[in-house]
Amino acid sequence: MIPRVIATIDLAAIQHNLAQVRRYAPQSRVMAAIKAQAYGHGAVPVARALESTGVDAFAVACLEEAIQLRQAHIKTPIVLLEGILSAEEAVLAADEQFQIAVHDHWQLSLLEALPESAEVSIWFKLDSGMHRLGFPLNETASLVEILKRRPRWRFMGWMTHLACADELNNPATQQQIEKFNAALKGLPGARSIANSAGILAWPETHGDWVRPGLMIYGASPLPDRSAADLGLRAAMTLESRLIAIREYDAGEGIGYGQTYRCPERMSIGVVAVGYADGVPRILPNGTPVLVNDTLVPMAGRVSMDMITIDLRTVPNAKIGDTVRLWGEGLPAEVIAAHAGTLAYELFCGLTQRVQFVYKHF
Repeated sequence: MIPRVIATIDLAAIQHNLAQVRRYAPQSRVMAAIKAQAYGHGAVPVARALESTGVDAFAVACLEEAIQLRQAHIKTPIVLLEGILSAEEAVLAADEQFQIAVHDHWQLSLLEALPESAEVSIWFKLDSGMHRLGFPLNETASLVEILKRRPRWRFMGWMTHLACADELNNPATQQQIEKFNAALKGLPGARSIANSAGILAWPETHGDWVRPGLMIYGASPLPDRSAADLGLRAAMTLESRLIAIREYDAGEGIGYGQTYRCPERMSIGVVAVGYADGVPRILPNGTPVLVNDTLVPMAGRVSMDMITIDLRTVPNAKIGDTVRLWGEGLPAEVIAAHAGTLAYELFCGLTQRVQFVYKHF
């Protein structure tokens, strides 16, 4: 059976992108973000590819994601970025030796309720300006005192998250860096600030640990720099096939709402992919796809199972031809811009109907 929609994941590209992280931040250890199924690429195969290259740690959002990796025999240290959510999770996280990013006192209470003999590895997450999770910066000294009362706890360090690192002219990032560093002046512990945009654009954020996400998957987090410019290779290529080609006269409307009108007699192709596969319905007329290595525009609204495209520039197109939605030759960032979103959402939005194929390293 030939799949309708295939997401090909190039694991060698992911390894290459990790090498680029190390090139940009050669003095830092790397905590690769593989939460949300490795940004939609598949957490276990991505973790295996990165583990084989000696990545220093993995970052996931929650305990369920961490357990999935351990059950797949991933040995690399795993950090729970949102920490623990219950007393049960505190026990499991300690037993499995997951590192816990603690961001609030109620989480500390859960950990302090564990037996004195419990060996717990923790990070403290500080709020330097993202205003999402994290202890206030003026509490750092009191957090150190808590550590002194728990000698069996293993303190991994301090982390914060950048809110505007992709906006190079926004003063917020520099302000966050200065506030974070000032709050920790003279205090022990490793520092972790940089996300992908920080790694690429703000070298002063590199510190002891960097936490790349999007750049691991070969997409640029910077609006004015392409992935290729940054030395990154796309890890995901999403493709389907042409299943119909029809000729329509000038003025004929295409698809739901007939939002596209043929400007002349022309060929319209129908591709077997739609929003039920993860292609955003909001994509407008003119959004590019690749047919036989030629960029052609979408023509009409994205349907649940199909899109329609303008084939005037590929007169040799035929039924069964491959149509690339994003990937090599057509960056996901380009498609995301047409949808008014980010490549993250495209990657994470693929559904179970898409068949994943892995190119191994």
